[in-house]
Amino acid sequence: MKKPIENFWNIRLNALKGALEGNNFEAYVVDDADAAKDLVLDQILPSSGARSVSWGGSLTFTDSGLYEAIRDREGLEVLDTFDKKLDDPKKLELRRQSLLVDLFFTGTNAITETGKLVNLDMIGNRVAALTFGPKHVVLLVGRNKVVPDIEQAMLRIKNYAAPVNTMRLDKETPCIKTSFCQDCKSPERICNTWTITEKSFPKGRVKVVLINEDMGF
Repeated sequence: MKKPIENFWNIRLNALKGALEGNNFEAYVVDDADAAKDLVLDQILPSSGARSVSWGGSLTFTDSGLYEAIRDREGLEVLDTFDKKLDDPKKLELRRQSLLVDLFFTGTNAITETGKLVNLDMIGNRVAALTFGPKHVVLLVGRNKVVPDIEQAMLRIKNYAAPVNTMRLDKETPCIKTSFCQDCKSPERICNTWTITEKSFPKGRVKVVLINEDMGF
């Protein structure tokens, strides 16, 4: 068999797609980041009717090329919370405003085989948008985020995703030295708010694009 790893994950991701749909999510499976980008630009974005868009922290979103493509797309009001020219107060205010856009992009820290989303956030804008506010939410999810259950999702986040993100952001927390969560009291702690999203409400509001590649942390 050619590409056994891709075939393995194609089976797993399609099973996960069914679980997500059973939980009222709108779900898709694509081969790679380029296919995810095309799906969003050609199908999901136009069908949503969105006139305003924003996003929360997601390496998968930026690495797919969607950030630049949507930021520069004509006819959209874009609240660019990634704009490096913004000072911290302006960035925070834009994050608040982004909770009322038509369509919000982000990723997820982990996704269970039963179709549940598990996330841990620093500021909370990403999980807040996932929970309520934007009319539509699109999640870009690499196959490396798939775990068996909520317990494994939390372990993955605490002892892998959070320390790696802390290192990426150059935060001064104990895990930057140990690579494991220390349940710290650092003022730069990025682990503050948990969410577990068991179902999408209303049905189809949250759209999950499963990508048959390892992407993000």
